[in-house]
Amino acid sequence: MTSIYDFTITSMEGETFKLDRFRDKVLLVVNTASKCGLAPQLKGLETLHNKYQDKGLVVVGLPSNQFRQELASDEEASEYCQVHYGVTFLMTKRVAVNGDGTDPLFSYLKDESGHGRIKWNYTKFLIGRDGQLIHRYAPTTTPESFEDAVVEALDSKAVTSA
Repeated sequence: MTSIYDFTITSMEGETFKLDRFRDKVLLVVNTASKCGLAPQLKGLETLHNKYQDKGLVVVGLPSNQFRQELASDEEASEYCQVHYGVTFLMTKRVAVNGDGTDPLFSYLKDESGHGRIKWNYTKFLIGRDGQLIHRYAPTTTPESFEDAVVEALDSKAVTSA
């Protein structure tokens, strides 16, 4: 059986690692795009990251150009997010979220949520300390609006076994 911890991501800095690194943490996985009208959500994601990282929250932004709203290179996207929104949370190299070449992590998250296709940038997936999907949030759902769910997940004592 596959779990969230079986997937590999590559950071903007080029480090490749399994999500197993974040076992027993709460994950918030988001497909991002720098030039999307929803990009101001990066600020809300950064706020959650800063407020709760010491309690076990890991925010992971995965840029995607599926909707043609990402900058030309990973480096440009990373710089844009840092300069305009102060992003310090983990950002990965760009990925595909739909169609041919869909990143396996997004295939898994779509299957786990029971919803198919990613409809737009800033679809968010909240994953509990036990590695189970808690909720898939729509692109227009702001990070601030589900902060209580993040806190509840962080307060959960459920952890995975090694």
